[in-house]
Amino acid sequence: MIDSHLHLWTLDTFVTGGARPYSWLGPQHGALFRSYGEDEAHEVLDAAGARGAVLVQADDTEADTEAMLAVAARNSWVLGVAGWVRLESPTEAAEQLARFGAHPVFKGVRHLIHEDPRADFLHLPAVRESLALVAGRGLAFDVPDAFPRHLGSAVRLAREMPQLTIVLDHLGKPPLADPGAMDSWHADFRSLGRQPNAVAKLSGLHVPGVEYSADSLLTLFESALEAFGPERLMIGGDWPVSTLGAPYGRTLDVLLELVSTLSPAEQDAVLEGTAIRTYGLAPHAGA
Repeated sequence: MIDSHLHLWTLDTFVTGGARPYSWLGPQHGALFRSYGEDEAHEVLDAAGARGAVLVQADDTEADTEAMLAVAARNSWVLGVAGWVRLESPTEAAEQLARFGAHPVFKGVRHLIHEDPRADFLHLPAVRESLALVAGRGLAFDVPDAFPRHLGSAVRLAREMPQLTIVLDHLGKPPLADPGAMDSWHADFRSLGRQPNAVAKLSGLHVPGVEYSADSLLTLFESALEAFGPERLMIGGDWPVSTLGAPYGRTLDVLLELVSTLSPAEQDAVLEGTAIRTYGLAPHAGA
């Protein structure tokens, strides 16, 4: 198995005065408000039997991307990095893409759109110009926590930029605790699934007030299969964020129980094949 969604951060990088890295993260996040480094990540991956992971940005800063690339240079279990570039500035984005692209492990781009005040971020002309550069380099574009503000925007983006591979993180964050809102999520989710350049991650599905179990997620899993098929789904642990809902092993066990209902070929797609194809990972690389 390849974990397609894993984060790292080091609170030693916090500074006094001015903007600080990981500004979304604070004491209110409890156990998350500490450093999560490469050695601990490798331990949890190894214990779960994952042979490698894709590191995904957790901050809209160059420093976060550079830190992940440095970890990748030291660790063969890092199979890919989805980092950040300044999408609203095509000139800067081009320079960053060229610089980060010198690292073979740089495989994708992500922006914390759910933390960005601009609801139309994905439709800004400058952002579209930068995303064309991302597509031109064969990189994937991860879209986090899309529902409700950005899931419809992701559908439009996929339609209007068919050359761009769009990765929907956490199935777009379905509002499992709100049956009424789920109807809206379903409509946009199915629409995105109809776009052949879109894939989705089975990750980040811990929802307060909703039991985290294979039984409680079965209907959601079936919806994901119907919309994307196993060949466009990939598994991700969302460590360490997911530890607020369950230990890493439990998080994966629930997902693996769902995936085990598929045929061997379909399981291979969800567990590794989709991630390898989407991010251009070496099929036999890793720890």
